[in-house]
Amino acid sequence: MEKIFITGSGSIVGTNICTDGKCGFNPQDFPDFTGFIKAAYKHFKIGFPKFYKMDNLSKLAFLTSEILLRDRKLTERYKPEETGIVLLNSSSTLETDDKHYHSIRDRSNYFPSPAVFVYTLPNIMIGEISIRNRIMGENVVFISEEYKPEILYEYVTFLMTNGHVNACIAGWVEYGRSGKDYESVMYLVEKVDFTNLNIKFETSYLEKHYCDLKAKHYG
Repeated sequence: MEKIFITGSGSIVGTNICTDGKCGFNPQDFPDFTGFIKAAYKHFKIGFPKFYKMDNLSKLAFLTSEILLRDRKLTERYKPEETGIVLLNSSSTLETDDKHYHSIRDRSNYFPSPAVFVYTLPNIMIGEISIRNRIMGENVVFISEEYKPEILYEYVTFLMTNGHVNACIAGWVEYGRSGKDYESVMYLVEKVDFTNLNIKFETSYLEKHYCDLKAKHYG
């Protein structure tokens, strides 16, 4: 089987933000996700005004992708259709679904918001990442009760070894219904190891890296 490699990672687990496993920005003064994610957005000087209109799941995914892809020169190496995105999560868009439901349940005060409704599909977070980075390759969001790296491994490997894409963003992006439990980890997977770190794209690595990130946050 053709070798494929992990050439970078970006993660947000609780208030820990890490690039390639190294954690830096970790604000402690924000008790909720809204304050935290805005502070992180400003800290990294992203400059994408549409960010403020996104739902929380998309904000989490988008910011993680920005951390992952910063200085990677992805668009210089690949055509738009040569990069794919494969994500996995558990709660889908339940938080946004709740907001939409509350706007339509009262027939006497029926006032659905198109700005909310558009985010009731989990693949919208992929759309936001794709627009930002000119990505037009294969993409999918799988829903799983828990993080299962084997799903990511099998599908990404299929796409890359069968010539569908030459690079892929793969990861887990979970934003719970309560808004208190959120975590995201993404990997850049490529056929050429531009890092020379020789980190093979394998289920065992995906599992260990994820567990290490959780341990850094929860102890």
